[in-house]
Amino acid sequence: MPFLIAAAAAIAGILNTVQSGANASLNKALDQPILAALVVTAANVAVYFAAAPFIGIGWPGSQRIADVPWWAWLGGAMGATYVLATIFIAERLGAAVFTGITVTAAIVTSVLLDHFGWVGFAQHTADPWRILGCALMIGGLVLVCLR
Repeated sequence: MPFLIAAAAAIAGILNTVQSGANASLNKALDQPILAALVVTAANVAVYFAAAPFIGIGWPGSQRIADVPWWAWLGGAMGATYVLATIFIAERLGAAVFTGITVTAAIVTSVLLDHFGWVGFAQHTADPWRILGCALMIGGLVLVCLR
């Protein structure tokens, strides 16, 4: 089972990179960035509704809604910011540089979130191996960015 979970995560990473190019191409073809972002959002909603019969959907009680931390409501805005970045920035930087920057930033941020147990993640100490991994990611990004 862990292999399937890791494979699903790898597929999500691949799709994330391809999504950047697709979003940038959509914007280029439409020449309307907000319309492109809205099309992306509509596609997201369609996928969520298509998945709902398999995963389930329901409305939580008011107490559950009240118990949601304030920052948890901002995930959608963060996702929208990423979509806008793919629309405006990915094509200019190229897939390797854009993905390198976003993945390296994500890895470094992830190690910090894990280390401090922030935003709902279980605490995992930023040991020397994790710090070295971050440094290697940054070094790899530098190599990808060199021309």
